Amino acid sequence: MTSRRLVVADDLRRHITTGRIGPGERLPSESALADRYKVSTATLRSALAMLQGEGLVEKIHGKGNFVRRPLRKVAYVGGWGTLDPRTAADVDLRVTVRTTVVPARGHLTALLKVDDGSPLTEFLRLSYEGESPLSLARVYVPRGLTPATALSNPSSDAWAEAAFSVPDPPPAEVHETVSARLPTPDEASTLRISTALAVLAIRRIAADNAGRVIEAALLVFPGDRVDAVFSTHHVIEERQVHR
Repeated sequence: MTSRRLVVADDLRRHITTGRIGPGERLPSESALADRYKVSTATLRSALAMLQGEGLVEKIHGKGNFVRRPLRKVAYVGGWGTLDPRTAADVDLRVTVRTTVVPARGHLTALLKVDDGSPLTEFLRLSYEGESPLSLARVYVPRGLTPATALSNPSSDAWAEAAFSVPDPPPAEVHETVSARLPTPDEASTLRISTALAVLAIRRIAADNAGRVIEAALLVFPGDRVDAVFSTHHVIEERQVHR
């Protein structure tokens, strides 16, 4: 016997894929849907969770469930991780940045090679396509290395791109660790995705010529909304043989 959860999910999926409920459109309230399908709220939410996992529905806290707009990917370019939305010219990104001073604790002390409690500037950067989140970035810079312009005007356009741009001066070394994993509850809530949808997590550490860490960035993308691109350039030295 087919479970009620699957029946509800199948019917809503059909309404979405046939266009009867369009992209960006709000679904009826959960209580109204539960009444319509004659199921409990728990069963209804389980069906919606299936559709969220498939990328068809997104839940916006305080607003309800919406049909997710068609997915458009951005490119994360490795080797110095820039996120270049211009690789898809029709993708219009909106960016928010929040700047906070935090003490180095736990893994941050290891990542930045600083003493416990050392002051760090945290840039919390969220990018959106319309109302749908595309990326979450937490960038940490030792307080003494934070440019004064970032402290005086953290919401400027230049710092809106800070998580995906090269510092000035550029680092001597960048080490990136890329992994696919399930999101934390906080990441799933912020990115409005199911906890069953994998994310692409990138940890990027930048150091100067003296080996001092000048920036640590923790980047998270919904796995179905980004391509990570890495290129290798081999330098061939031309040697002239003198006889």
